[in-house]
Amino acid sequence: MLHEFIVAHRSEILHRTRARVALRTAPHPTNEELEAGIPYFLDELVEMLRNRERTSSVIDEGATRHGSNRFAVGFTLAQVVHDYGDVCQVVTEMAMEEGAAVGIEEFRDLNRCLDDAIAGAVTEHSRAAQSEIAERNTERLGILAHELRNHLSTAFFAFQILKDGTVSIGGSTGMVLGRSLTALRDLVDRSMAEVRLDVGLYDPHRIEISDFVKEMELAGVMASRDAGVSLSTEFGDAGVMIDGDRQLLGSAVTNLLHNAFKFTPRNGHVAMRTSSTPQRVLIEIEDECGGLSDEVSGGLFKAFHQVGADRSGMGLGLLISTRAVESMQGNLRAHNRPGSGCVFTIDLPRLAAVVT
Repeated sequence: MLHEFIVAHRSEILHRTRARVALRTAPHPTNEELEAGIPYFLDELVEMLRNRERTSSVIDEGATRHGSNRFAVGFTLAQVVHDYGDVCQVVTEMAMEEGAAVGIEEFRDLNRCLDDAIAGAVTEHSRAAQSEIAERNTERLGILAHELRNHLSTAFFAFQILKDGTVSIGGSTGMVLGRSLTALRDLVDRSMAEVRLDVGLYDPHRIEISDFVKEMELAGVMASRDAGVSLSTEFGDAGVMIDGDRQLLGSAVTNLLHNAFKFTPRNGHVAMRTSSTPQRVLIEIEDECGGLSDEVSGGLFKAFHQVGADRSGMGLGLLISTRAVESMQGNLRAHNRPGSGCVFTIDLPRLAAVVT
């Protein structure tokens, strides 16, 4: 019986399957997939073959459970499909090598199990993914509406007070109105960047980094004053170029600056530095937040993750910034300095100088 052959040769089948999966270039294998996923696939296959004479609902139930479980632990749809195929390919090859007494009908059962399992797992995996997307979109829209309402309400009340003429536009009420309008602008900019990333709207062109950073400094100085912190800027060498989307890069830098201002204590300092090598361009933003705990650091780039006493914001800024930078073939990383602060680095490929 084929399922008995698999049980008897389980260790060797796992060894060969892991070796095959490890050589795969796409989708790239993960440690979770190699150490836990492959044994799960194999044991599931044995159970399917053992129950092949029972109704197909047994296979459907196992595949559905598998698709849901694999999605829950982060497996992609491609991993689900390829791992089923790799396991079955190794089983078939070993059965042929060993001259196992496996009939044609059992190989047909194996193929039927594979087809049914893939179909069931893919269906459930897709359903789970779509369900999560729908839930996240609902949550995102709800939080966005809540933020918009809060900022608009604050701006409206400040405007009404100023309209009555009892206070000056240059006083505290005027500052409240200004902060509310700035927050609304940033919220809209961030939402526009997210929409552009979602639909793949990307407009690459040559960007001279020192000029770009000077633009960021102009807006950054005003925001730092509102936050009660100072900002210093190093523009880097003139003529250093990258190929990128100016709006998306601006959204990423602006978000990092605002986070730095938000979590740096009043009278503290934020630094924005630019440097380059022949191959890379770095934009660093260093704050004085005091450093992050391991727990906070682990979720820093996840959606809806917020830190600090100030819980305002959707918790999407760093995620959107990461996506924006990655769309330009770069990466965004954070260096935690316990007791001091954090350094966020945008790392982008540098364009070669044009020879005239």
